[in-house]
Amino acid sequence: MTQELTPDVQAPPGAQHVDTGTKETLEDYTLRFAPRHYRKWSTGVVAISALGGIAYLADFAIGANIGISYGTTNALWGIAVFTVVIFLTGFPLAYYAARYNLDLDLITRGSGFGYYGSVVSNVIFATFTFIFFALEGSIMAQGLLLGLGVPLWAGYAVSTLVIFPLVIYGMKVLSKLQLWTTPLWLLLMVIPFVYLLVSHPESVSSFFAYGGENGQGGTNLGSIMLAAGVCLSLIAQIAEQIDYLRFMPARTPENSRRWWRAMVLAGPGWVLFGAAKQVIGLFLAVYIIANVTGGAAVANQPVHQFLEIYRDIMPAPVALGLAVVLVVISQVKINVTNAYSGSLAWTNSFTRITKRYPGRLVFLAFNLLVALVLMEADMFSFLNTILGFYANCGMAWIVTVASDIVFNKYLLGLSPKKPEFRRGMLYSFNPVGFGSMTAAAGVSILVFFGGLGAAIQPYSPLVAIVLALVLPPVIAVATKGRYYLRRTDDGIELPMYDENGNPSDVMLPCHVCHQDYERPDMAACRTHDAYVCSLCLSTDKVADHVLPAQV
Repeated sequence: MTQELTPDVQAPPGAQHVDTGTKETLEDYTLRFAPRHYRKWSTGVVAISALGGIAYLADFAIGANIGISYGTTNALWGIAVFTVVIFLTGFPLAYYAARYNLDLDLITRGSGFGYYGSVVSNVIFATFTFIFFALEGSIMAQGLLLGLGVPLWAGYAVSTLVIFPLVIYGMKVLSKLQLWTTPLWLLLMVIPFVYLLVSHPESVSSFFAYGGENGQGGTNLGSIMLAAGVCLSLIAQIAEQIDYLRFMPARTPENSRRWWRAMVLAGPGWVLFGAAKQVIGLFLAVYIIANVTGGAAVANQPVHQFLEIYRDIMPAPVALGLAVVLVVISQVKINVTNAYSGSLAWTNSFTRITKRYPGRLVFLAFNLLVALVLMEADMFSFLNTILGFYANCGMAWIVTVASDIVFNKYLLGLSPKKPEFRRGMLYSFNPVGFGSMTAAAGVSILVFFGGLGAAIQPYSPLVAIVLALVLPPVIAVATKGRYYLRRTDDGIELPMYDENGNPSDVMLPCHVCHQDYERPDMAACRTHDAYVCSLCLSTDKVADHVLPAQV
C-alpha cells in the first residue's frame, strides 16, 4: 500500500511555471487516466474504500423526511424507484470507469459531451459534493452541539476544517481511513435497529401503518414520485464511487470474478446500502414520533434518532458518547470523499477553461469554503426542496452518459466503444450528450417548479429520466455520430490495450514536462517528433502540441 512519491511534475507548455512541489501521487492523477503502475490496491481494498464513502447519515435524514412528508408506504415505493434507477444507470458507468481507469469527467467527455461540453456536467457534480458536504457537516455539528455543547456555527467550522488535512494525499490515505473505521461504524449503526426489532416488535406494525404528518396514508403515485425525486438527488453519488473505482487493478482471467464482484458491489451496488439506510432512518423516525415526548421535532435528525435508541439500551452518558462517535465517524468518512471528489471536479473544469493547472488543493479549499457558507445558511431546514431541485440536474447528466454508453456505444455503434478524453482527439462540443442533458434538465426543472401545470409537477424525475434516456440515441442517429471524434489516430503506433483488453502499461516520455506516462495518457505532438501527455495538452495555451483535425 505504500507508494513512493514520483519526481516533480509539470512544466506545461509556454514555459509556464507550476509549483515543483506538486506530485502526481499527491494529486492522485487528477486530470489523467490512472496508470497501472500506481494502481497497486487489490479489488477488495478498492471496493471497501469506495463503500466506506457511503457511510453518510444523510440517508437516515432523507428517509425520515420523505416518510414524514408522504407516509411509509409512499416513501418505501419511492425508495424502490430510486434503487432501480440508480442501479441500472450506475452499472455501465461503473464498469467503464473500472475497466478503463477513468473518472466520470473523462468518461463524460467521450460519451457524447465533447472536450469542453463536459465542463457543465463537472459543475453539476461539484455542486453535488458541496451540497452533501454541507448536509453531512450540519449533521456532525448537531452531534457536537448535543454531545459537547459546541455552538452550531462553531460546529460547522470544525466539521469543515478537520477534513482538509485528511484529503491532501488522496487515495493513499483515504483507503486506510475507510478500512480502519468501517467495522466500528457498522456496529454502531446496526445496534439500534436490531434492538428495536427484538425488544419492540410492535414497532414494525406501527412503521407500516404510519401515514405521514398529514395522516393521509395510502398509496399515491404523485407522492411516490415526489419521494423518489428527493432520493434521486443522490444519483451523482456514482461519480464519487468512480473516483475510487478508477484505481481498480487490471481485469485478468485470474482475478475476473473478484473484479466483477468488487465493481458491482462498490459501483451500482452502493444504492442497496443507501436504500437500507433510508428505510432504517424512516423506521427510527416513526418509532421516535410515537414513543418519545416531543420526538416529532427531532425525528428527522440522525443524531437524535440514534441517541434516543441508545438511551433505551445503556446509561445516558454512554448513549450520548456513542451517538456523537457514530456521527463524527460517519461524517468524516463521507466528507473526505465529498471534498476529494469536489476538488477533482473543480480542477478539471478550471484547467480546461483557463489552460492553467493550479493543483487540486486550491479547489479543495474552495469546495470546503462553499460548503461552510451553505451550513451557516442552515440548508438543513429546507433539505427536501434543495435535493428535489438538484435531482433533476443530476439525473439528466448521469442518465445521458449511461444512455450513450449502452445505446450509442454498445448497441448502435455510433459512438466509439473505447473511451477518449484527450484534447485534440475530441470535438469541443458534441450535441448528443450536451444537448440531451441540457434539454432533460431544463424541461424537468420547469416541471419541478410547476411551469407545465400542477398535474405533472410531481413527475419531474420521470421527465428527466425519460428525456435523458431517449434523446442521446435520437440525436446520435440524426447526426450520424460525426461529432464524437475529431481524430481517430493519435499518432502513436503502439497499441492502446493489452491482450486482455486492459489499457497498456507501456511508458512513454512527455517532451514538455519530461515525465514518463503510460500509453493511454499520451498522444503525438503536432510540432515535434515526440509525445505529449494529456495534462500538457490541456494546458497548451497556443495549441502548439495539439494535433489538427483529421480530414
